[in-house]
Amino acid sequence: MSNILDLNPKNVFKYFSEICSIPHGSGNMEKISQYCMDFAQKHGLRAVRDAANNVIIYKNASPGYEDCAPVILQGHLDMVCQKTDESDIDFECDGLELFLDGDYIGARGTTLGADNGIAVAMMLAILEDTALCHPPVEAVFTTDEEVGMLGAVKLNMSLLSGRRMINMDSEDPSVVTVSCAGGSDFSVNIPVTRRTVQGSCLEIRVSGLRGGHSGVEINSGAVNANILMARILNKLYSEFPFDIVSIDGGDKGNAITPACCAKIVCENADGVAEYIEKYAALIKEEISSREKGFSCTCNIFSGNFDVLMTPDTKTLIRTLLCVPNGVIDMSMEIAGLVETSLNLGILMTGEKAINLSFALRSNKMSALKFLEEKMCAYFSNIECDIKTGGSYPPWEYKNDSALRDLYCEKYAEKYGTAPTVEAIHAGLECGVFSAVSKDFDCISIGPEMHGIHTVNERLSVSSTAATYDIVLKVLSELK
Repeated sequence: MSNILDLNPKNVFKYFSEICSIPHGSGNMEKISQYCMDFAQKHGLRAVRDAANNVIIYKNASPGYEDCAPVILQGHLDMVCQKTDESDIDFECDGLELFLDGDYIGARGTTLGADNGIAVAMMLAILEDTALCHPPVEAVFTTDEEVGMLGAVKLNMSLLSGRRMINMDSEDPSVVTVSCAGGSDFSVNIPVTRRTVQGSCLEIRVSGLRGGHSGVEINSGAVNANILMARILNKLYSEFPFDIVSIDGGDKGNAITPACCAKIVCENADGVAEYIEKYAALIKEEISSREKGFSCTCNIFSGNFDVLMTPDTKTLIRTLLCVPNGVIDMSMEIAGLVETSLNLGILMTGEKAINLSFALRSNKMSALKFLEEKMCAYFSNIECDIKTGGSYPPWEYKNDSALRDLYCEKYAEKYGTAPTVEAIHAGLECGVFSAVSKDFDCISIGPEMHGIHTVNERLSVSSTAATYDIVLKVLSELK
């Protein structure tokens, strides 16, 4: 730990070390939130804390900047807690064990939480330093970002007067993010009735698909196992009528499902399995360039089984076969950006209903709402219960951003080349903040990190120092 405390900028790494010593996994926000409040009191800064443990710390403008518009600095307090099988850390009570390996900081056997602890550390260092030049600062520390941006959604935005914001929740210093997707959860419960039959049950298992993040990887070519299973069952039903026992795939709405398992009762199970094997070979040849690990296996066992009534089986197969999934629209403003998409992340069979859970995304609010309406219209053709929730707004691209241009200028002065300006098809807290006003000017930046959300998470020391230096230069010119 001592060698990390010797790193520059000293205050940044001092605060980062202190943050890492405090348990602060998502849902465990009390101690880290109190730490921020204690910091404010120690340095004579006004601060507020809300019921969600969000903290805002206010710092007056430096001399000569009193009449300047405020700037918001923003990062989140929670980290993703992952550890190796050998680690005995208790994330509820224990701090992290940091180590320095060349230019990189890591944590032994656990995630590091540089996402987003390093942003918190840089913000605290700025708040502490009385020699800096800057306009009024509103430092916003949000909670539970990693589990749905829960803190940001609950934050009282009227506590903020700033209309320009630097979010520091990024891990590629060469990229300035200027837009992100909004999203919502769309869930459907299709009621089913059952009867008991005796016979042979064929278990069909699709596995070995890549999966991936349903936002940033939705256009990667990754095949959704739930959709692929629907294709197989539809093909099979045209030749060998069967009864469905269950179909299950995925456990996260925001992940492209890598595996799915269906159980069906049919006659001539051996013949059906042989038919599936041949059809799976055709699919494998079709998708081999993008899904090298694809596998489809069958197992047969006998007994009594509760199966769906025939009309329910037909409805389910047709619904899954035709349901929209994947990329809906590409952006016409930003090359290569997926603008609107959806993903069937969870397919779950219950005794009385089949649940389909989708993650809907768009970088434009109007397109997101239209996609919700389209899904409601699609499912209105069958008996079902539709629920929407978990909505968060997109951060829409601004053609005219003074903050973006200034950051790019200061970056180019330091590195001799301009950064990449980019949008992402995933959620950031910037979307929640930018929904406050059409005039909101925002960028998302951050130092070099690798392996976030894994035990291999690493933070670059030199990149942290460089990013911090650029932020200070930007603040000094925000007049």
